Amino acid sequence: MNYHIIINSVKTVDELPESWSNQDLVELLDSFGFPDAAQSNPAELRELLSMAISDYEPAEAAAILLNYRLSDALNEGQIDQMSHDMLLDKISEEYPQIGLHHQLFNINQLLHKAYNGKFPSAKATIVEFEISSEDAHAEEITKEVVLKALQHTLNDSNLIKRLFADHLEGKVNFEEADSIIWVLRKIEGGQYQLITSEYWMDRDEFVEAEFDAEVILFEEDENEG
Repeated sequence: MNYHIIINSVKTVDELPESWSNQDLVELLDSFGFPDAAQSNPAELRELLSMAISDYEPAEAAAILLNYRLSDALNEGQIDQMSHDMLLDKISEEYPQIGLHHQLFNINQLLHKAYNGKFPSAKATIVEFEISSEDAHAEEITKEVVLKALQHTLNDSNLIKRLFADHLEGKVNFEEADSIIWVLRKIEGGQYQLITSEYWMDRDEFVEAEFDAEVILFEEDENEG
């Protein structure tokens, strides 16, 4: 399928405001020893949480946050190890399970703010773009389709292009696309917004603002096996 893409904006951020709901903040404040947070002004919850977090030892606070968000994906030993590793490394970029990177980023940035930079800061990239096709059989706009289209404007040093060349060309099933793009939302018409890690897409790696792209989807070989 052929698509036409227009990149409207690419920006780098160090925090995703919608990553924690007010209910999350209230429950976390309770975990950090602030039990009456539900009666607090919602606008002050993030600041209260930041102060509550900073009353704890950094690794202990990291473990509480990891347990809150990722206890279904990590065991106690992994959480303990990661709570210490986060002080040294950008775990949201380096952890082998890329499906956890989004939540690790959100956890890391809470800790980075609460401890005034003691935890390494990571960055996220937000891209707003238009994508359209005159092909009557064009696929639904999925994370896979978007990555395969955007590869045509990313320079050759881009990590996705280097690690997933065969996936981008449709030779291998690209299930990692769902983890590489954290959020893909339709704004209106053919306009979309995606959120990913700067680790995967740096704003400086975008070359063309308007371009055409051929997208080849992976097809299972019915004769295999």
